[in-house]
Amino acid sequence: MKPILVTIMLSAVIISCGSKPTSNDLAGNTPIVTSLDLGDLSDDQIKVEVNPGRFQTDTVTYYLPLVVQGTYSVSDFGKYVKNFTAFNYDGIPVDVEKLDTNSWQITNATTVDKIIYSVEDTFDQEAGGGAPFSPSGTNIEENVVVLNLHGFVGYFDALKQNQYEINITAPATFKKTSALPLSKTTPTEDGATVTDTYLAARYFDVTDNPMMYGDLDVERFQVGDIEIVLSVYSPNNVHTAAAIKENVFTMMQAQKEYMGDINSTPRYDIYLYLAEAGENAPRGFGALEHHTSTVVVLPEQMPKEQLDASMTDVVSHEFFHIVTPLSVHSEDVHYFDYNDPTFSKHLWMYEGVTEYFATLFQIDQGLVDKEAFYSKVMGKIKSSMSYNDSMSFTMMSENILEAPYDQNYVNVYSKGALIGMCIDILMREESNGQRGILSLMKELSTKYGVNKPFEDDNLIAEITAMTYLSVGEFLRTHVEGTTPIDYNRFFEKVGLTIKEARVETNYIQNDGALIVAANREEGTLYFNDLVAKNSFWHDAGVRSGDVIKSLNGTDVTLANANMVISQTFSWQVGDDVTLNVMREGEEKVISTKVAKSYTQGQKLTEVENPTQSQKELRKAWLKG
Repeated sequence: MKPILVTIMLSAVIISCGSKPTSNDLAGNTPIVTSLDLGDLSDDQIKVEVNPGRFQTDTVTYYLPLVVQGTYSVSDFGKYVKNFTAFNYDGIPVDVEKLDTNSWQITNATTVDKIIYSVEDTFDQEAGGGAPFSPSGTNIEENVVVLNLHGFVGYFDALKQNQYEINITAPATFKKTSALPLSKTTPTEDGATVTDTYLAARYFDVTDNPMMYGDLDVERFQVGDIEIVLSVYSPNNVHTAAAIKENVFTMMQAQKEYMGDINSTPRYDIYLYLAEAGENAPRGFGALEHHTSTVVVLPEQMPKEQLDASMTDVVSHEFFHIVTPLSVHSEDVHYFDYNDPTFSKHLWMYEGVTEYFATLFQIDQGLVDKEAFYSKVMGKIKSSMSYNDSMSFTMMSENILEAPYDQNYVNVYSKGALIGMCIDILMREESNGQRGILSLMKELSTKYGVNKPFEDDNLIAEITAMTYLSVGEFLRTHVEGTTPIDYNRFFEKVGLTIKEARVETNYIQNDGALIVAANREEGTLYFNDLVAKNSFWHDAGVRSGDVIKSLNGTDVTLANANMVISQTFSWQVGDDVTLNVMREGEEKVISTKVAKSYTQGQKLTEVENPTQSQKELRKAWLKG
């Protein structure tokens, strides 16, 4: 998973490889036939029918996931299920008891013929909070349906290993793309709708293969031996798949070159949903990984250059997940339980090392220059300091759904990546530049792989034995332990230093620190004292304490602040800006034009006279 952008509400990924086998086979090996009707989407609901075959026991339980692979948060997909009813072979309802948000217990199960229920989408619920992260969620519109199937299709307690047949009935005019193989397509007599039939070997394969149906723009192209299928939904046709394809091709070609001989996949699907601005628009911009695909949600109003940069950041991150946890993972990940999950201690590796690869490969392959890379590293250091820097990363990972660990999750993309960087520099130093963290992950992948999990408690000892004592000491001290990392110690090895400097920033932060704050009692957003050090707003006449009433004609409340303020990321120099604020009981109108914004901050730079060993180690680090 990779979230992006800043969430102004001041609120603040695991991929399953299977399920523990069970001998309790309730309905033999009969495929579980599940049908979704996309014929009428006017009420933002989809009717689901489940035919499980004949049960051999009197009581069964049907579940929608509490937590899904790729996310370390509660999703509660059962919350969006309506009118859950089980019918016997005479068409008469049988007794069903809803046990909790995500489970339904059916009695007299041996008489059950089918189950029918409706599902609401999650995108529309995000404004109220508590909805799943957008790329793991569901969307139902008349022109497009985002089918993360874990939001529609459930499982019976002991039948997760049964085969699934998924039937999708949709208007014949809809385009569709699916990472799940298409078995057959059956049109209706009048040709208005078609039913597509897909087969999944088990429930995990249902959840691991998203789909999109609707008014899609699709491009297919080759990157080496991988077929890339790029599916784009842009409601106002602001962006096209053909235009986005150019950047994606360059990025993925560079990734394949960087990874070398790591096994990949013959096909990789990218589903890009571009959200138009609105009260019910999705808020969780970013991406969610699967074995052979990723779902991406980004704002449609992004300029092309920014959209390309975001796609490079988030899609490269998700594609690098084929290394970990898709190939290298613990038993908690391998035998993932959707409704009673336990969590691995090693988010630093699953998300942190993955994010590090997504950052490092860009400089390694020449997609960015050194200054841009140093800026990204410095940004991660600044971001990490807004979280508990003394918290044990392994403790956080293992207890990620609980307070206070849950509020520190996003730090896996900052400090987690920096952990990967430190290990990489240590390994380069110890091996005279010959080994790094990528080679370590390749060795772990060879030792374990998709079907063989490692024991969670043994991983650090194994890595120490496979690498160097310094790496083991680092992991025990700074990952298991609570000692903050002194990054200067690692930068010194490669001839870098952190200096105070005037740095470019954005319009809601000063070098990573928010310049706005929320007054929850009043339901307002205001500029805090740091605005005085943000050159753009200070020069425009904004003052500390100014309450934001509207921005470019849109009223700003805590309910829509994320959506309105995130639009500042798409501003271009020279654009007109009109800000209405309340200052000491009087409304002020501030009209200006967008200019670059600067503040005083810290910058990662190369030392003036590096030693030969520093230069050699830096080259090995940045260029492998």
